[in-house]
Amino acid sequence: MSVQSVFQEEKNPRGIPKAPFIVNVEEYLGGTDGSVENTIKSFQDAIAKYRYMESNLTQRRQGLEDKIPDIKKTLGMVEFLHARREGKGKVDEDEDDLDDEEDDVEDAQKQLTTTFELNDTLYAEATLEDTDTVYLWLGANVMLSYKLPAAIALLTSKLELANTSLSTTIEDLEFLREQITVMEVNTARVYNWDVKRRREQRIAEEGSGAAAKQS
Repeated sequence: MSVQSVFQEEKNPRGIPKAPFIVNVEEYLGGTDGSVENTIKSFQDAIAKYRYMESNLTQRRQGLEDKIPDIKKTLGMVEFLHARREGKGKVDEDEDDLDDEEDDVEDAQKQLTTTFELNDTLYAEATLEDTDTVYLWLGANVMLSYKLPAAIALLTSKLELANTSLSTTIEDLEFLREQITVMEVNTARVYNWDVKRRREQRIAEEGSGAAAKQS
């Protein structure tokens, strides 16, 4: 029995095959003389494949859980810069008509000083210029400039995609754990059935031997 024949044709939305639950071991093996060794080996190979997929998805989940907070922080900062610039533009428009907003004008024109992370434990202080452009790392040592609205749209899209990917990854991990449990139960049931079969055969042979001696 090959590993491929163990899996059912039914799959989850991401194409992970469903494991069968063996209701009748004897029927599944093809009778009382069915090969247990090959079946158990095929089950173990199937479990190994499931565990390999589980390991990959666990790493993917960890990567997404690390990535999503970074996207949120970046998006929050860009939205802050955009709101600050929009607020300043509104103040500039109303400056001639509203003399009592002089303090707001000064606040909007005041330079913004902040710290940014250079390394895990190293930060630097920077003064942000009034700009409508930000630079975003896109991975693989690629950085591109974006206008603030475009950057917000891009980061929002990336955050939605990352959250969706995390949700499906968690769903796939739960599905895989269910399939691993099913295959482990199948393996135990086939093994126990084989132990029982061997015991019954031994008892029958001993009974036949005793009957032969009496005769």
